[in-house]
Amino acid sequence: MMHHNFDQSPCRQGTDSLKWQRYGDALPLWVADMDFPTPEPVLTALRERVAHGVFGYGALPEALTETLCARMADLYQWMVTPEQIVYLPGLVCGLNVVCRAVGEPGDEVLVQTPVYPPFLAAPGNQERQLVTAELTLETDGKRLYYTFDDTVLAAAISAHTRLFIVCHPHNPVGRAFNNEELIRLATLCERHDLTVCSDEIHCDLLLDGRRHTPLATLSPEIARRCITLMAPSKTFNIPGLGASFAIIQNPQLRQCFKQALRGIVPDVNILGLTAALAAYQHGGDWLRELLLYLTANRDYLADTVIRALPGIQATVPEATYLAWLNCRDAGIPGNPQHFFLEQAGVALNDGATFGPGGEGFVRVNFACPRARLAEGLERMRGALLKR
Repeated sequence: MMHHNFDQSPCRQGTDSLKWQRYGDALPLWVADMDFPTPEPVLTALRERVAHGVFGYGALPEALTETLCARMADLYQWMVTPEQIVYLPGLVCGLNVVCRAVGEPGDEVLVQTPVYPPFLAAPGNQERQLVTAELTLETDGKRLYYTFDDTVLAAAISAHTRLFIVCHPHNPVGRAFNNEELIRLATLCERHDLTVCSDEIHCDLLLDGRRHTPLATLSPEIARRCITLMAPSKTFNIPGLGASFAIIQNPQLRQCFKQALRGIVPDVNILGLTAALAAYQHGGDWLRELLLYLTANRDYLADTVIRALPGIQATVPEATYLAWLNCRDAGIPGNPQHFFLEQAGVALNDGATFGPGGEGFVRVNFACPRARLAEGLERMRGALLKR
């Protein structure tokens, strides 16, 4: 029996919500935050902290670091020590710090596309050169599936490539890479002496009972060259509170990372720390029920695409709450994101912003009450039938 009612959500209009404000009256199924309230234990902890009434400089709670170390051991049999955790005010910040910390100006950073847009911007922000290798798209009727080709990846690496940033689980294609795939990625990094940054922000959002494997746990060799980025933000819907962390087990690599952020990157704010601790300590029941609801939403979306959206193909995500829709054969004039916004009143993410391989696609956020998802898909169906 479900104890949390994900079919209801508070009204977010007029609350300075980026998701609900940017596109006016359009139904927002775009940016990656959920329309569900964060778990009640997190809200209780925040209320108690606010009621104290003093917001001076915060100190890192020892209990949070202890909780994270215990969590890594329990979930992944990964023995992480407190000094190996570096706290950050956000994962995008972490991507930029990694690019600054590894190599020198002009060196190359490799990413697989289509991918979360900050992966594409971070190298240039830090005077590095972006290099891309497209994921391999496979189709089965109206369903999409992505893999990667070792040869394509290797061909993109040059003598100037220093860093590989991997999205695991992958945003936007929804893959939870299996151990065989992860070993292939690790082998490539070792063969070419690359540092690897594994963005694992969606690691708690695996569907169908899948289990996450942190890239750094594959072997001591990959752990020595790996920076792992994680956060409670997507899992417990607290991205606006700005709390995340890196796990870096190589002392020299960790020192380079900390040097790159020194004097520039602020500490995590006290409410972010409060929320993170409460979420990791007391949010487990809520998360288990959330995953069931997200799985059902994913299945509803995938079935609706097959049944009701002519010319559209979609991924069936193994992780995340983000679906990736191919609109190239739908007869849509121009950009599909613009089309659905203007003709259906539905705001989606523009696939072109995810780099090579994203043109003609849109990304759909299905972390909302099912009735809202159904309304958005019905609006999209109506627009397709009228085109």
